[in-house]
Amino acid sequence: MALQWVTYSPEETIALAEQIGRQLQAGDVLAYRGDLGAGKTTFTRGLALGMGIDDLVTSPTFALVHCYGQPPLQLVHFDMYRIDSEEELETTGFYDHRPEESVFAVEWSEHIPNALPPHTIQIRLERLGDTERRITLTAEGEERFADIRH
Repeated sequence: MALQWVTYSPEETIALAEQIGRQLQAGDVLAYRGDLGAGKTTFTRGLALGMGIDDLVTSPTFALVHCYGQPPLQLVHFDMYRIDSEEELETTGFYDHRPEESVFAVEWSEHIPNALPPHTIQIRLERLGDTERRITLTAEGEERFADIRH
């Protein structure tokens, strides 16, 4: 199943992601694809809000991972931009987090395709203008997102 929306501001991107975040559950993995500045961290801010997490969400570019909220439903936000091998992935802490207590949001997921589970929710963010974004969600058999409107 693929769903697609266009947002016209960061606030609209956050509002859309907030709706998606309300549908997430422990064990979900979201794999982001999108160029620099496409809105991946902005989208993650909305996910956190939808999950009931009001922590300040920032880009994990230099830290590689940020954790928000607490178990039983924690948001773990990864940046795999600089990861080029399985050995490097080990150093990120990717395997140290408990998926059954977390939702994983993985920026630059195309760098770690073999580490993602088969049920991964794909999120593509595309810049259409300065603030306009096309957001595509692809999730096999995940009808829980079908009613999301923007």
